[in-house]
Parts: sequence; C-alpha cells; structure tokens
Amino acid sequence: ARQRRVRSGARRAPIFPSPDVPRTPPTMATTMELFRSEEMQLIQIIVPAEAAHATVTALGEVGLVQFRDLNPDRSAFHRTYANQVKRCDEMLRKLRFFGEQTHKAGLVNVPRSDLEDRSGTDLDELEHKMDLLEGELLSITKNTDSLKKAHSELVELQLVLEKAGGFFQDARVRDASQGLGGSSGRASSASKMQISGGSGLLGGATGRDTEIGESLLGGDTNANHSRSNSRSFSEYEQPERHVQDPHAVRLGFITATVLTHKAQSFERVLFRATRGNMFLKQSPIEGKVEDPKTGDRVEKTVVVVFFAGERARGKILKITTAFGANRYPFPDDVGRQRQMNAEVTQRLIELQSTLEASVRHRNSILTKIGQKYDHWLATVRKEKATYHTLNSFSIDVTRKCLVAEGWCPVSGKDAVRAALLLANLNSSAQMGTVFQPLPTRNEPPTYYKTNKVTEVFQGIVEAYGIARYREVNPAVFTIVTFPFLFAVMFGDFGHGVLMLVCAVYMVLKEKSLKTQKLNEIVQMGFDGRYVILLMSLFSIYTGLLYNECFSVPMNLFGASKFACDPNDATSNSTCVSASKTGLVPNGSPYFAGIDPVWHGTKTELPFLNSLKMKMSILMGVTQMSLGIFMSLLNFLHAKDWLSIWCEFVPQVIFLGSLFGYLSVLIVAKWVTPGCTTDLYHVMIYMFLSPGNADCQGEGVGGSPGCPENVMFPGQGGFQVLLVLAAFAAVPVMLFPKPYFLKKRHEQRLGRGGAYAVLGTRESEHGSDDEGGGGGSSVSGAGGGGAPTSTFDYGDAVVHQLIHTIEFVLGAVSNTASYLRLWALSLAHAQLSAVFWDRVFMASIRTGSPVAMVVGFAVWATATVGVLMGMESLSAFLHALRLHWVEYQNKFYKGDGHKFAPFSFDDLLRVPFE
Repeated sequence: ARQRRVRSGARRAPIFPSPDVPRTPPTMATTMELFRSEEMQLIQIIVPAEAAHATVTALGEVGLVQFRDLNPDRSAFHRTYANQVKRCDEMLRKLRFFGEQTHKAGLVNVPRSDLEDRSGTDLDELEHKMDLLEGELLSITKNTDSLKKAHSELVELQLVLEKAGGFFQDARVRDASQGLGGSSGRASSASKMQISGGSGLLGGATGRDTEIGESLLGGDTNANHSRSNSRSFSEYEQPERHVQDPHAVRLGFITATVLTHKAQSFERVLFRATRGNMFLKQSPIEGKVEDPKTGDRVEKTVVVVFFAGERARGKILKITTAFGANRYPFPDDVGRQRQMNAEVTQRLIELQSTLEASVRHRNSILTKIGQKYDHWLATVRKEKATYHTLNSFSIDVTRKCLVAEGWCPVSGKDAVRAALLLANLNSSAQMGTVFQPLPTRNEPPTYYKTNKVTEVFQGIVEAYGIARYREVNPAVFTIVTFPFLFAVMFGDFGHGVLMLVCAVYMVLKEKSLKTQKLNEIVQMGFDGRYVILLMSLFSIYTGLLYNECFSVPMNLFGASKFACDPNDATSNSTCVSASKTGLVPNGSPYFAGIDPVWHGTKTELPFLNSLKMKMSILMGVTQMSLGIFMSLLNFLHAKDWLSIWCEFVPQVIFLGSLFGYLSVLIVAKWVTPGCTTDLYHVMIYMFLSPGNADCQGEGVGGSPGCPENVMFPGQGGFQVLLVLAAFAAVPVMLFPKPYFLKKRHEQRLGRGGAYAVLGTRESEHGSDDEGGGGGSSVSGAGGGGAPTSTFDYGDAVVHQLIHTIEFVLGAVSNTASYLRLWALSLAHAQLSAVFWDRVFMASIRTGSPVAMVVGFAVWATATVGVLMGMESLSAFLHALRLHWVEYQNKFYKGDGHKFAPFSFDDLLRVPFE
C-alpha cells in the first residue's frame, strides 16, 4: 500500500540529459523523513551502449543513485573509458593553466557570461578550442616573458651605466685635482686603495704602486680599454689576444648587479679569493627593480670590480656566477657611455610599447577565457565524472549494452525512471533501458534528506558515526537538546544577546559570506550559524530563568517574593532580622526564574549549588531514559522481542529503581513546603540499611535519628523493593539472551535450516551484532537466500557480559557526568561576576574617567575573549560529550555507511584545485 501511495503521489518532471535541452530537476515522490533514514533498494540498470553517456549524465543531474563498482579487479588504466578519463584530465590541466595565468595577470573580477550555459558544449569542439587557446597563450606568454626579461636587462644596464659612470667621473675629477698638485701631490697620495671600507693592494704594470684614477683611466692603459667600446657583452668577456709585456700585469674591471643582501658576502668572498688584489665599488639602487632571471621585484646593488691579471679575472667571473649576479658591459670612454645610454633609452621606449601591446593582447584572451571558464570547468568535470562512473559498469559485448547496479531511495525511483526514459529517447537508442530491483542481503547505505538548518545537527551526530540503515536518528532530538544543554551551562541574558547578534548577522549575510574565502575558524563558525542561533536563543531563555544579565540580577518580574518580617521594628529601615532570622515569604512565589533577592547574599552560593545540582540530575536521567526508549523503537522496528525483554525492560528497571527514584524524590522535595529531607542520606541508607528510612535506633533512646527523611508512608519497604528490582535486573541482562540465541541456533540446525529468510538482517547474535537493536529489512528484497553466520556461545556470553557491565557502570558514571551542567553553569556565573565587580565596577568606584574607560575596555575584552570565546567553546564541547557518550550510547550504533549518490551538484560543490 505504501508503494502504491508513492507511485500515485509521484510527479514526473522531465529530465533532459542532453546539453541542448533545458533541464528541470525532478521532485521526490514522497516527503523525506528525518527520524529514520530513507528506504533504499538495490537496482539494476541495463542500458544500450549508444545511450550510456546520456543516461549517466541524466542520473548525475538527478543525484539519487549510488553506483556499485562491478569491475573491482580491473585497474583504472585497463577500463573501457580510461582514454576518455585521461582526455578529461588533460583538459582540466589546460583549464588549471588558464586559471593560473589569469590569476598571475591579476584578472580576478572577470565578468562571467552565462550565454553559453543555455546551449550545450560539444566536448570535441571544446577540446579543439582549448588547444588553440593554450597554444596561442603559450606563445604570447613566452614572447611576453622574453620582452620582460629584455626590458629588465636594459633597465639594469641603464642603472649600471648611471652608477658606474658616476664612479669613473669621480675618479677623473680626483685625478684632475691631483694632477694640479704636481708630482709631490701624487707621490704623497696613498698607494693603498680602499675596498669599500677595507684595504687591498693592486700592482701596476711596472710593479709600482698605482692610483686607481691613473692606472685605469689615464696613461696608456686607456688604449687597451678603448678597444672594447664596440664589442658586445659576450666579446667583452673574452680575454684580449694582443701581445703584452710578459712582465706586465693587465688591468681590467667588471660591472654587474647583485642582490643587496648578498653584497657584503660577495665582497668578502672576492677579497679572500683574490687575496686582496682587487678593488670594489658599489652603490645600492633606490627602490626595487625586476630581476631578469626570476621576474621578482628585489633590491639590488651595482658593483664595479677592478682586478689585475687573467687569473683574478677568471676567479671573479666564477664568483659572480655563483652569486647570481648579472654582468653588463661598460665602456670606459665617456662618449661611448653616453652613446650607449642613449641607445638603451631608445630601446627601452620601443620595448615598453611592444610589451604593453603584448600584455593587452594576452589580457584580452584571458578575459574571453575567464568569461567562459566556470562553464567550461563544470562541463569538463561533469564529463570526467560521467566516464569515471561508466568505468564501474559491466559491459556485455554480445548484446552491446552496459549493466549497472546501485542503491536508490524508494521514494526517488519514479524520478530515476523518468530520467532513464528521457535519456533513452534523446539518444534515439534502438533498445530500451531496463530498470529492475535486485534482491540482496547487503546492508543498504544511510540517506537523510536535510536542509541548511538540520544539516549541521546531522553533521554533529555523524561526526560520532554514520547511523545504521533505518536506525533511529539521534539528530531529531539533538536539534533541541544540544542547544538547550549548552544554554544550561552558558545561560546569561547579556551573553546570549551578544551571541544572537553574531548569529543573526551570519544568517542574514549567508549568501555573500558563502562566496567569500574565510579562514578556518570563521568558516567553522559560519557553517554552524544555525546551531549558534539556537544556542543563543536558549541562552537568553536560561538567562531569564537564572535572572542574570552579565552577572547582574534583573527585576523583570518584580523585586522579590520575600519581605522583611513585619514584627521587626526596623522593617522599614535596615531590617535587622534579615541577617538573623531571615526574610519571610510575601505572597505568591516569584513569577519566573530565580528570585533576585538571593544575589549578593551569603547563602546565594549554597542555594544555587543545591538547585543546579538537582536540576542537572533531573536533566541527565531524563535524557538517558530517552535514549533507552529510543532503543525500544529500534527493537520494535526489527521485531527483536528477545532484546526487548532481555535488554530494554531490565535497563528501564535498573535505571528507574535508582536514579529514577532519586529524581522523584527531588521533585517531591521541591513541591513539599518546609521539606528538609537529606537526599544524600536517603540514597546512602537505601543500600547500607535497606528498609530503615528514618534511621531507626540512631536517635536518643532508640528513637529514629532522621525522621525528616521519611517523605511518604511505607518508604522503607518501597526502597527495599527498588533495590531488589535493580539487583535482579542485572542477571536478566546478562544470561537469558545468549541462552536463547543458542537455542534458536540449535533449532535452525535441527530443521536443516542452512539458509535464513532473505530480507532480514537477523544474525545469530540477534538483530544486532552489537548485542541487540537496530535490525532492519531491505525493501524490495525477495527470493534466494544466503547462509547464516556461525554461532559461538562463548563469544555471545562475553559480548553480553561487556554490554551489561557497560550499562550498569555507565548508569552511575553517566548520571554523575551530567553534574558538569551544574559545574560549568556555576563557573560561568562566578567568572562573569568577577569581571563585572572586580574590573568594571571597581573602575567606576574610583570616580576617575580614565579609570572608567580603561576598566570598561578590560571588562569588554575579557567578556568577549574569555566568556564569549573560551567559555562558549567549553560549553559546546561538554554538550557534545553528553550527547555522544551519555545519550547516544544507549541506543545508537553508528556503524553504517553514508549514501553517496552520483550527483553533479555535490561534485561542483567541491572546489577545483
């Protein structure tokens, strides 16, 4: 009947896998439910080879089929569509290259065009277009890089001509001034030359001490250097082949640019390699220049190295190469320097215009590519995913068809059929596509249809483990219980408002924030914006109950329900009786929350401790009981009556007899006026002295020692009954289930039942291989069978023993674990009070405006950083632990596998790298 309702309610929407026809996504046949995962069915699709590509594309648009790999033994290189996958990989490489070039060119905000999205793109045509664009772009990029390198070299050469020319001009001026002073002036000049602050010796041609201006720029040495005026840079580097005096030492110089941070090391290495027989002049370049080798803008220094001899020259050339210095020719003739400078300037102007034209042409191509880049990328990624999925199909060569198997939600079968039919029609296939269910005993995947609100809560649950198929989903109650338990620990009206403002901002700006690249922490907060929204609302609610706003009590519902004793003569002034006999109730109880009169009193902390501790126990027992009853739903769904009687019933009796009884006593004490029962004493004596509820014989003269602990008649006998029930529940959890499983196995063997009924997940350990619960049936299965697993009675006993011990000990430890609600709530309130009283209010009491401003700044920083940051994270983690450990371990197995359909939407949601 359910399937008939599904089919009758299905609304078939046309699906057009062809790119030339607009696509309309199908609607699901039934409404998805969150309490249990969707019913799944293993299906088989037999599709003609000519319609295979269109069929897979259509199913990718639908996104409701998880395909199984029917060729697990074949490597990726030997599959049918391996060449097509490689082809798509190559196209993706080109698209990655286009993206890198666009980013490198700084064309980030390129307008996207959607004109081509409406019409299909042929893959062959797209590949040919991308080949042409890549070739053209590579050629332009190569030419542009060459032009940039030549431009950078000319810029450096121009700087070398400027800086080195200044060196030689200074030398000429100094030489002219020394010439006017006569020979005595020259003789008196120091023969030792300064090497950038150091000293070194340079022998002249005749072996005498030589001045730099005289030896390199004056005399006969100029004739040797003038020969290099018309030579190229490579010719300049070759030694001259003219006849020299064998006893003379040839002088020369090299001009180069070196990185500024390497200049000192460069000078030091040169000095040591030549043993001081060199002279170096350097001048840093103002600003940064583009390095011709790397293209980066760096700081450089122009250096001129003077040397003597070919051996020193060879060493200097090797050192300049090792330091990555760029050498440039430099004529020593002034006229030639000016001529070269003019030529370089003219050449730079020509190169700049050529370079600008090349860059404009390159940017125009990248802009055209950028307009279609997203569409091309989506198309290629879809094609690759399509061929990758086709590789998992089994090919029947004789009938020229492909066979596929996969999981599909029962509620989406009509949409899948419609997509298959339309893809077959659009492909003009001669044979129709076959769609049929398959019987199986395999565990189906788990599939929940979530929205942007429930998705984050489902993610919190699945971080613990994926739900078993058709297992009760904890996320349904987690949507409420998680933010509520967080708010119990974080409750403060003011802090809740601050968190609400942050959450509302992220919700309102979610469309714009989705498109931005956020850092990891901000992205994590943005993904959980709806959790933060609910946590803030619940924090405001609990803040109203605690009656606190930044630790300051609020009088929203009146001043107090207590008043000074009317019999006190000072009732209208100081009310002396308030600190002696206390205040007296005045009328009805306080309307909502904690009475603000408790704030600041000596009894505030004991009162709040008692209240919040009892409140934590009530919440813990309630949530753990909810978890046990959730396991009942799993057992009923699997029709596992053995687990119901041997696990659920004794668990309810055990937990209810101990902590359920304690919860009843807490509520009874609250509603009983003037009740002074010591609940600690009651629970201790419940085990140490069963039946003795009033401490009989411990009072004066054998009278009851604690008659106030008796809250109802027959309490002692009732407590004995509860203790016996709790102890009796333990062996019921431990022994019967393994015994009945053994008997069930023997009965099957006696009947010759080597096969179990197909369609149930029941094993020899019950419907749950963890000891019970969570069994399921596979929809649509029927016929055939599979051998049952072997049964080991010893393993079953050990397994049940572990399960029983875990529950018994966990009932105590988990209840105590919920006391963290009390502890963190108290810590949050006291820390907030310290910041308010000791920081902000202390600064106000000083009366100094400066102290007030500083105090407010410190208080605001502490509130945001410590309370809103660290405290909220701590409360979040503790709430997470209470759900994972104390709540979900009562029923949630979390050993399933998630439904991962072939979906283009999911594919394109993943960023391309």
